[in-house]
Amino acid sequence: MNLVKFKQLLQEGGSPPQNMSDMRKALWYDSNGNWHRAHEIVQDIQSSDAFWIHAYLHRKEGDLGNALYWYNKAGQKKSEEGLEKEWEQIAQHLLSA
Repeated sequence: MNLVKFKQLLQEGGSPPQNMSDMRKALWYDSNGNWHRAHEIVQDIQSSDAFWIHAYLHRKEGDLGNALYWYNKAGQKKSEEGLEKEWEQIAQHLLSA
């Protein structure tokens, strides 16, 4: 799946496909306005990708101190891009893995 197809899937609404990875589901929920569900998904996953999503979510929330903690755990620098651009970068990374 590429980024364009993933974004089209997001626009369909409803629920994410059952076979979608948890991290992609987190991005799906965030994109569909459910920050809390996205956060619930990633907060218990111990991987650098989940840490990056966790950082993004806290940055979006406005909790920069917490975001910096998670960026550090993810091995990522704090994004200087807009939130939409960072979301796309994370999605592209997950889709290419």
